[in-house]
Amino acid sequence: MKVAKFGGSSLASGEQIKKVFEIVTVDSERKFVVVSAPGKRNSDDIKVTDLLIEAAKQQLRGDNGEPLIEDVVARYGNIAKELDISEEVITAIRENLQALLHADQSKPKRYLDALKASGEDNNAKLIAAYFHRCGVEAQYVNPKQAGLIVSDEDGFTQVLPESYDRLYNLHDVPGIVVFPGFFGYTLDGDVLTFSRSGSDITGSILANGVKADLYENFTDVDAVYAVNPNVVHNPKGIRELTYREMRELSYAGFSVFHDEALIPAFRAGIPVHIQNTNNPAAQGTRIVSTRDNTNGPVIGIASDKGFCSIYVSKYLMNREVGFGRKLLHILEDYGVAYEHIPSGIDDVTLILRQDQMKGDSEKKIITRIMQELHADEVIVEHNLALIMVVGEGMRHNVGTTARASKALADAKVNIEMINQGSSEVSMMFGVKEHSEETAIRALYHEFF
Repeated sequence: MKVAKFGGSSLASGEQIKKVFEIVTVDSERKFVVVSAPGKRNSDDIKVTDLLIEAAKQQLRGDNGEPLIEDVVARYGNIAKELDISEEVITAIRENLQALLHADQSKPKRYLDALKASGEDNNAKLIAAYFHRCGVEAQYVNPKQAGLIVSDEDGFTQVLPESYDRLYNLHDVPGIVVFPGFFGYTLDGDVLTFSRSGSDITGSILANGVKADLYENFTDVDAVYAVNPNVVHNPKGIRELTYREMRELSYAGFSVFHDEALIPAFRAGIPVHIQNTNNPAAQGTRIVSTRDNTNGPVIGIASDKGFCSIYVSKYLMNREVGFGRKLLHILEDYGVAYEHIPSGIDDVTLILRQDQMKGDSEKKIITRIMQELHADEVIVEHNLALIMVVGEGMRHNVGTTARASKALADAKVNIEMINQGSSEVSMMFGVKEHSEETAIRALYHEFF
């Protein structure tokens, strides 16, 4: 039994949905289909989710979000026309969107979540209707009906464990189950969305709940590549990698798969297969628990911008009990989360996303570190890019760090920071943003 999830680019038009229909119906094992909202039809297009978010924001500001809602209805209308679906479906979608637009706004976050989740929800209804029109038994199932319950946390929505047993009952639904991604319901019945690209998360949750043999994630690329194709021309495709490798690469900037989405599949031991809707015959990339390390120490290289570092130096820091706790407490007071903490005996560096440093919070944090911790030196470095070199094989190869460092040195890239976790699955380099692409190319040519 398989769960097949299709992303926004796979569902952006009627022509794309016809491809999805062929992929699903050619394999009787594909009983569960998770769908995103319609994505971009071309590079200048706007995603349905972005239209819905802007409509909600306009309405919350006291402006009129109606025109944007009509744009969304028109998108669905065009798809329905291409698929020759009854106008009744679009009428129902319009009524749903109008009701959500004019719903209670006393809880703005809840209001916004309900409206932006409607992109997936209404697309699932439309796709189920198309399957019916083609003579295939298919049922739209809402996450609330299925029992997908999530934690009531703003900004970090997670599935509650009891959801998995409830989702297993979807086996009793006749025909193909068409399930909207991206959101679940709190115990109070409110809609909460996962983080952006959260349909990947829904697919993984559903795969775990129904005890699928395989979770297929259909997107618009033939495979996960060893490096960003926009930086390195025609990079090597990855046929197989582990959950840990994919998690590291996704965190560091690989956008092909949401980094949180692996957790439910990983816990259930369900392999993930990333495939191309536009080229389903391509081999794709499989994500598994273990693999043979036959391709060398490195499987992929990823990067992300927008970081800064806070370097704190104090003589005999290692002797001072509670220094780290006090330092992190200062960050907590300003709502700042850290990403990494490389350290020495007399110094520590906090790596964090610099967009958290709003207003004069940076100056206040530095002042408190100096005054409360009596630091000898505090230095902030802005505009850093983190480059992650990932591979399970690094644990079994001597000299990988030396090779990477030499490649960067030969490319005249200065390393601002280096960190390697005890798992030895990845090593991380901090460089200035202007050196990011040069560094990536140097590392790719060294290892691939």
